[in-house]
Amino acid sequence: MTDTNEPLYFLADGMLGRLARWLRLLGYDTAYENDADDLELARRARAEGRILLTRDRSLAARRGLRTLLIESEQVREQVRQVVETLGPPPSPALSRCSLCNVPLSPATPQQVADRVPPYVLQTQKRFGICPTCGRIYWAGTHLQHMKRYLGESLPLQSSENPEDG
Repeated sequence: MTDTNEPLYFLADGMLGRLARWLRLLGYDTAYENDADDLELARRARAEGRILLTRDRSLAARRGLRTLLIESEQVREQVRQVVETLGPPPSPALSRCSLCNVPLSPATPQQVADRVPPYVLQTQKRFGICPTCGRIYWAGTHLQHMKRYLGESLPLQSSENPEDG
């Protein structure tokens, strides 16, 4: 469906908000439109070179649009379908803001000292911050929880960037 040299950019429709967040956590650039109509989704996907992820059969069947019809209602199976069909994430897991979809910027412990719990400051050395929303991320136990939830068979590579804290 997609050239392996071509970057993977996704646009998830309003039915796939949870999937969009999981894909961001895994390292995929995933825009999300929760209230756009079919015409706007198609326009944006084309304009931005994004693959449209949808559960809407008629939208997925549109000509001239790169789409993936998401079959399952279960987010775990949705993630598996995306990875198996389109390939592994282009960026490491936990390298993007799960809310804003932007890459995290590195931050020092001193920069986040007044914004994270003392225990986290004592136990973590690497932090990331979302340049858009300001949310702080660090490597906790989230990656192991994600692996357990999604299943060990998914390619979940670690990141030098921190994870959601």
